Amino acid sequence: MRRHLMTTTAAVLLAMTGSAFAGMEEAKQFLDAEIGDMSVLSRAEQEQEMQWFMDAAQPFAGLDIKVVSETITTHEYESKVLAPAFTAITGIKITHDLIGEGDVVEKLQTQMQSGENIYDAYVNDSDLIGTHWRYQQARSLTDWMANEGKDVTNPGLDLEDFIGLKFTTAPDGDLYQLPDQQFANLYWFRYDWFNDEKNQADFKEKYGYDLGVPVNWSAYEDIAEFFTGREIDGKKVYGHMDYGKKDPSLGWRFTDAWLSMAGNGDKGLPNGLPVDEWGIKVDENSRPVGSCVARGGDTNGPAAVYSIQKYLDWMKAYAPAAAQGMTFSESGPVPAQGEIAQQMFMYTAFTADMVKDGLPVVNEDGSPKWRFAPSPHGVYWKDGMKLGYQDVGSWTLLKSTPDDRAKAAWLYAQFVTSKTVDVKKSHVGLTLIRESSIQHESFTERAPKLGGLIEFYRSPARVQWSPTGTNVPDYPKLAQLWWQAIGDAASGAKTPQEAMDSLCEEQEKVLERLERAGVQGDMGPKLAEEHDIEYWNKDAVAKGNLAPQLKIENEKEQPITVNYDELVKSWQTN
Repeated sequence: MRRHLMTTTAAVLLAMTGSAFAGMEEAKQFLDAEIGDMSVLSRAEQEQEMQWFMDAAQPFAGLDIKVVSETITTHEYESKVLAPAFTAITGIKITHDLIGEGDVVEKLQTQMQSGENIYDAYVNDSDLIGTHWRYQQARSLTDWMANEGKDVTNPGLDLEDFIGLKFTTAPDGDLYQLPDQQFANLYWFRYDWFNDEKNQADFKEKYGYDLGVPVNWSAYEDIAEFFTGREIDGKKVYGHMDYGKKDPSLGWRFTDAWLSMAGNGDKGLPNGLPVDEWGIKVDENSRPVGSCVARGGDTNGPAAVYSIQKYLDWMKAYAPAAAQGMTFSESGPVPAQGEIAQQMFMYTAFTADMVKDGLPVVNEDGSPKWRFAPSPHGVYWKDGMKLGYQDVGSWTLLKSTPDDRAKAAWLYAQFVTSKTVDVKKSHVGLTLIRESSIQHESFTERAPKLGGLIEFYRSPARVQWSPTGTNVPDYPKLAQLWWQAIGDAASGAKTPQEAMDSLCEEQEKVLERLERAGVQGDMGPKLAEEHDIEYWNKDAVAKGNLAPQLKIENEKEQPITVNYDELVKSWQTN
């Protein structure tokens, strides 16, 4: 049914794009065929918003605009459905290319370095916010909306409705990127197995406390041990899932906030300050001063090393043997096959794939046998720290794009994130960006089929999940160092301490080159003097900070679990 509906809609839009004139008739066809009541706006308000787009687009009708994003369901919907609709309604011809995430960054880098206008707008991760702010090659959207882009900025844009603006705002207070899609890394578990009376009784007898959602890594470890090798429905199951192949995707596994979950860095939301979850420290002027403990950073500190050691221990003891040789994409479908009890974090972008009819993890009525919950934290974690990663793909306009082309692209960026279309787009991709969409009654109705996703996004807990912050001065250069260093630990070529020592040294080489080149001006790195960990810990504590923390002798803390249903109730009373 869904496939037929999409095909019918695409056919209608294809016919629309062939019409000689763009206008309200095309807009009405689009609203009828695609949106209906899947919007926070009334039909009259939808038509009013479409009229604004038509009027604002008139000077740019006939322009051929090219934009690019990575290939995920949300962007496929934009490319195949929303781009043709925008063309039909406004007369601006949009080509929305879908390529790999790494290729998006490569194109972006090439345009920044050459000044050649390859694309008129990019959807790239907000992880690049520190890069965009320091290199000053991306337009400040705050300035843009107030000046050159004022005439093409939708009065109904309602920035306050976007839940991810803190992630795309630089230390200067300006907005550099507009969120288009976002999703979190959350704890995933078999709700049915956790509520099975025999499992509960056996767990309580063995460990002395209740089987439930783990609050800390100590409890996660006990649960992983309990389920590994246990027979359920005639199959031996596993208590954990992960991946370990030395591949670029191994880098995301760790830069996507694994260290912060362990307790690396400082307190602070959306990111630790002055030391962030990558272990990079900045001074009072937001200049990076180091990554290694020797310069006050935390990339190779006790919390980081502990995080790597736990990753290795759990994969070896509690995950399927094949996990060690898997990449991110190969490991992703495994929990849905029905033999995994829990996973420390799972990207919620996979939600749609985890609720398909016929899967071993889906009930006959279409409800999931699993749930999402907040991720447990490690022994070094303190209240007030971020607890996980949230991916925020965001629209970015480079200064090298001519104004007229940037204006036309900006109109498209606002169209695909508009209140008219956002509820429907959110249902297709489940990558929520607007508070109004999250609260829409259609998601209240659908929530029982989505395993806790909507409950999480409506909860106060969500603020602890955030992307890479502004301490990272050149994301493309630094991010590629991680998979090689972690890969050495995963293969056994280096100990966790040796791997993180190597990583922080390589990061500092990049910081040193940036400092020497002076390409980031007053916002660029300025490396600090070297001292031992005791010096920097004492300095941090004196200033009311944490990082780098000293090693905790007993890293197996008292395990804590909570009942999932009680947790959800507590969110609803807040």
